[in-house]
Amino acid sequence: MTQRCRIGLINGDGIGPEVVPAAARIVDVALTRTGCSVEWIPLEIGRAAIESVGEAIPEQTLSALDDLDMWILGPHDSAGYPPEHRTGLTPGAVIRKRFDLYANIRPAVAYPGVPALSPQMDLIIVRENSEGLYADRNMVRGTGEFMPTPDVALAVGVITRAATERIALSAFELAMTRRKQVTIVHKANVLTMTTGLFRDVCREIGQRYPQVQITEQHVDAMAAHLVRRGHEFDVVVTESLFGDILSDLAAELAGSLGSAASVNSSADKVMAQAAHGAAPDIAGQNIANPVGIIGSAAMMLDWQAARTGDRDLAVAATLIRDAVGSTLSKGIATRDLDGLATTTEFADAVVAAL
Repeated sequence: MTQRCRIGLINGDGIGPEVVPAAARIVDVALTRTGCSVEWIPLEIGRAAIESVGEAIPEQTLSALDDLDMWILGPHDSAGYPPEHRTGLTPGAVIRKRFDLYANIRPAVAYPGVPALSPQMDLIIVRENSEGLYADRNMVRGTGEFMPTPDVALAVGVITRAATERIALSAFELAMTRRKQVTIVHKANVLTMTTGLFRDVCREIGQRYPQVQITEQHVDAMAAHLVRRGHEFDVVVTESLFGDILSDLAAELAGSLGSAASVNSSADKVMAQAAHGAAPDIAGQNIANPVGIIGSAAMMLDWQAARTGDRDLAVAATLIRDAVGSTLSKGIATRDLDGLATTTEFADAVVAAL
């Protein structure tokens, strides 16, 4: 039997306490089918942590993650925290910085049977996750946004060769397992030095992969191309802000942002975190779509399988994806996918398919 997996489990805020346990249940069943067992490590962030220990991101949670290779993180709703807990970095940003989770991998795949504006879409956006134009991740301390006067706000964008090299390597390695196409997205006609450096370094890394076809797009044109011909793209690599926007667009074109899976990884740790937010407007109603976090958990298992060579984890990930696809193809879906199933009913159907 494969050694027991230890996986952190963080519900988060909003719909997190509904969709994260559904994903954990499905992971449990899939791993059991491959002869594995799971030790879940429940941890807290967000409102639950504020209520229990007075902090949105407790040190005991971070210390526990130090000892784990993988965990599932539910969404957080920092805008809804008490005012004294809204300053500083969000819980997700703190975790990303502490563990240098530099690669954010976001697939956009249209499931058969699900209404989609781009029903043939099957691409992956590889988003640099440690710097770029995102103010919460481009400084060692604090944020890259500041106000020298009450009427002037500034933001710092950071692009480095080292960070770009490692995300480009991730993109090209991923492309070698797919259709061998990489699209570099930038805005070098305006942000000539910052995104120009990103483009140039990606080009340099691409020279190591002569089998991979390389194209480039300005980010604004890329948004238009995703709408018109998103199915033609394979692997898209870009900086953080551009990647965040484009991945949400691609996910919606593929069916629903609620179905958008995502992992954040470093060289030795991986965090499953769906691309969507906490959706507080539907929290507690048992109607949220759990496909995004379920898919994220499957990606987490795949990542760990590739790192450790544990084939059972890869088999479990495939079982999960197949079960989700089978369930959706039968018309069992939550309301954002034009279905009638509750969150619990959808999870029950996936478990039955497993």
